[in-house]
Amino acid sequence: MQYALINGRIFDGEQMLEGRALWVRDGRIEALASPEQLPSGISTADLGGQLLAPGFIDTQVNGGGGVLFNDSPDVDGIRAIGRAHRRFGTTGFLPTLISDRREVMTAALGATREALVSVPGVLGIHLEGPFLNLQRKGIHPASMIRSPEDDALALLSSLNCEGVTLVTLAPEQVSPGFIQHLVEAGIVVAAGHTQSSYAQMTEALSLGVSGFTHLFNAMTPLSSREPGVVGAALDDANSWCGLIVDNHHVHAATLRIALRAKAAGKMMLVTDAVQTVGVGGREFELLGQAILRENGRVCSPEGTLAGSDLDMATAVRNSVKLLGLSLEESLRMASLYPAEFLRLGDRYGRIREGYQANLVLLNEQLEVQQTWIDGRAES
Repeated sequence: MQYALINGRIFDGEQMLEGRALWVRDGRIEALASPEQLPSGISTADLGGQLLAPGFIDTQVNGGGGVLFNDSPDVDGIRAIGRAHRRFGTTGFLPTLISDRREVMTAALGATREALVSVPGVLGIHLEGPFLNLQRKGIHPASMIRSPEDDALALLSSLNCEGVTLVTLAPEQVSPGFIQHLVEAGIVVAAGHTQSSYAQMTEALSLGVSGFTHLFNAMTPLSSREPGVVGAALDDANSWCGLIVDNHHVHAATLRIALRAKAAGKMMLVTDAVQTVGVGGREFELLGQAILRENGRVCSPEGTLAGSDLDMATAVRNSVKLLGLSLEESLRMASLYPAEFLRLGDRYGRIREGYQANLVLLNEQLEVQQTWIDGRAES
C-alpha cells in the first residue's frame, strides 16, 4: 500500500514546510519529497492547502465515547475510547485506569495486551494509582488506594516489551526500591496524587521518576520556603510534565509562568478525559460516584474535579489562544514531547522518513479534518 499526500502545509515536528509531498508506503513515511520526485502513477490525495501534522499522542485517557476504562477494562472499551478521541486528532494513546481493585487492574493489562495488536493507536497503558496519597486522592476512591502488594512489580511489568506501561504513584507511599525496580523493568514512572516534599521528590527523581501527572493538580504546591512537588517539577531539567489546558484545572497565567520556568521541550498536553468526550449529556458516574458536566468542566456534586471533558484538538487550540504559544510549539506539546516521554520518539511525533504514518489534518481553525494511523485514513 502506497500513496502520496499533496498540496498541504506540512509541520514535520520541528518546522513548517511548503511545497512538499508526503509519500507513505506500508504504514510508514517513505519520504518527504517534491511532487515531481514521486513515483510515476502513485495514488495521490489533495490536502487543499490544509495543515498536516504528526498525530496527537495522549498519555492520560480515562475514557471517551460514553465509556470509562475502569467500567469496561476490555478490548471493546479501549476501542470505543480510541474511536472517540481519534475524531479529535489523537492517533496514539494510553488507556488510563484510575485506582481500582486488583482484578480490574489485571483485566485492564490483559485487554491492553490484546488491543496493542487489534486497536488502532494503542501504545500501552497508564495505571494512575492505586499507590497514591489519600491526602491528595482527588476523585480516586479512598477504598482503592493502597500500598504495593508483594507481587505488584510482577503485575505492573506484565506487558514486558509489548507496549508502554506508565505508572503514576506517590513516591512517599512506596519504598525507594520499588521505584528503582519499576524503572529497571522498563516502566515509565510519574509522580502524582502526592504529598511529597521538595526533598522527597528530588530523591524520587534521582531514582528514576521521569514525569509529573497533571502538574499543579493533586500535589504539594510551590511556596516561598517549601518548593513542593511543583517546585521540584519545574526545577528539574530532565523530567516531563503533563498539562491539562482546559481553563478549569489550572489558571492560564499559572501555566504561562510554568512554561517559562520549565526546561524547553518538557511540557506536554494531556486530556485526563473521562467518558464525556464525544457524547452528550450532563450526568455521569465514575466508580459509583455521581459526576456532572457543565461548561466543559467535569466534577463531583461537591466540586471535586473528576477528570476532564477535554480533547487534544481543543487542548492545542487553547495552548495557542489562552497561553499565547506558537502553533508549532503547541503541536509539539501534543505529539513530539509525549512521544519522547514514552521513549517512542524514534517512531512517533515527527513526519520523517521511517516514522509511523500517524497523521492529523487541520483546517485554519485547527479543527480536525482527517487522521491516519499506520498509514490508514479514518473511514
